Amino acid sequence: MIVLFAGCVHHPVEPDFYPPAPPQGISTATGDGFVDIYWMRNTEPDFAGYNVYVSNSLNGAYVLLATTRDTYLRDFGALNGATYYYALAAFDVAGNESGLSHEVAYDTPRPEGYNVTLNDYRTVPLLAGYDFSTYSIGQYNDEYTDVFFEYYQGSYYLDVWTDTDIQDMGYTKSLYDIGEAPDAGWSPSKDVPLIAGHTYIVWTWDNHFAKMRVRSVTPSHIVFDWAYQLDAGNARLKRSVGTSRGAHELGAGVLSRR
Repeated sequence: MIVLFAGCVHHPVEPDFYPPAPPQGISTATGDGFVDIYWMRNTEPDFAGYNVYVSNSLNGAYVLLATTRDTYLRDFGALNGATYYYALAAFDVAGNESGLSHEVAYDTPRPEGYNVTLNDYRTVPLLAGYDFSTYSIGQYNDEYTDVFFEYYQGSYYLDVWTDTDIQDMGYTKSLYDIGEAPDAGWSPSKDVPLIAGHTYIVWTWDNHFAKMRVRSVTPSHIVFDWAYQLDAGNARLKRSVGTSRGAHELGAGVLSRR
């Protein structure tokens, strides 16, 4: 009788030193005191998660903000008026981390408000003007008033003073549809026809940008929503998903006062 013994064959496991690819498709959405970060999902079979990094400058030091398996993160630590730059790295189950993403998304949170009422300046002058810097209603001809409401012979207007600009951006579904202030097209007459559902951009006397979407219009008053960029000269007003910048694309989407 012949007895055969079958031995075990050992296959050595190769250590994994290969990280996933850096994440792609990074974009941001700005809100009131927060920034949303979005990106595309990695497809490596051993993918495990993402490290999200943040910096206060494009080419500055990036520090770890959070770790997640999702393709979305909300940064609740973002302050209104400050610009934040976000980059990501992916890591696998073996702990290998990719380099930082080639794209760097950035945004500047800004305050916003809703259901503000202004009266016609001819009938209630003390409650006809709005100052975006203090989020307050006041007298239409106060030195800090940015915009005021006028009803005249059956027509409605938004007015600004000679050191301020205004532009009608047309009909929008919400306040969030307009992402940035334009660099041209301001009203030479310093007023615009007032239409419910339209969003207007205001370039204030002290070089800040604001937007206001008019909800309703009557001869006695208007109601609007607004957003205001605290960072002087920064035209970014967005809440909808924005674009990202490559590391070689310097700048933060700013405009200079004429």
